[in-house]
Amino acid sequence: MNKQLLIIEDDKKLNDGMKLALKADEHDFVQCRQIAEARKYLKKHQVDLILLDVNLPDGNGIDFVREIRRTSLVPIILITVNNMELDIVTGLEAGANDYITKPFSLMVLRARAAVQLRGTHQNTRIFIQGKLRFDFDKMEFAKGEQMIELSKTEQRLLRLLCENKGATLKRSYLIDQVWQGDTEYVDEHALTVTIKRLRDKLELDPKNPKYIKTVYGIGYMWVIEP
Repeated sequence: MNKQLLIIEDDKKLNDGMKLALKADEHDFVQCRQIAEARKYLKKHQVDLILLDVNLPDGNGIDFVREIRRTSLVPIILITVNNMELDIVTGLEAGANDYITKPFSLMVLRARAAVQLRGTHQNTRIFIQGKLRFDFDKMEFAKGEQMIELSKTEQRLLRLLCENKGATLKRSYLIDQVWQGDTEYVDEHALTVTIKRLRDKLELDPKNPKYIKTVYGIGYMWVIEP
């Protein structure tokens, strides 16, 4: 599966240059020039690495790092200007994994990106929101300090919801994906039951769910906290 790289840089020439420098058969790129369009993309998609300029037209990159870290451990490389030490320290404290200063060598960029991408297979399958922490590789699920036991079916459903956070997933799609093609043997009620079990285990008040929202007549959505 190709690695997804998100470049957030308002200088079009530099944005295109980074894409060209990192281009490889196993990499797909999403190029944004503002935080707003990057935020919109991240609400519906997972990426393996973010290259993020600190100074953007519609906001500060370091604030955006903090925002991303509320729900994701995706590796982030900050792009800073003239070795600004305060930006670097603040960015790393906010949760960035690395930084590179303008002007930079494209060879150095490739090396820094390669280091971060080596570990992303695991990192992008860790989901954090509020007191919830899900590690889908280790199959460890926690609500605060409390570890939660999930069945394989519950894990598959939860992962689909988390990977598509903010998007409404149709009941038919969820049934097909969770039960992997065995839909002719699955009663549609099985999805309702599995959703209820997840809510009972994850929600503070299962009757008034905060995370798993029912979109009536369509399906379900994992709600992103503001």
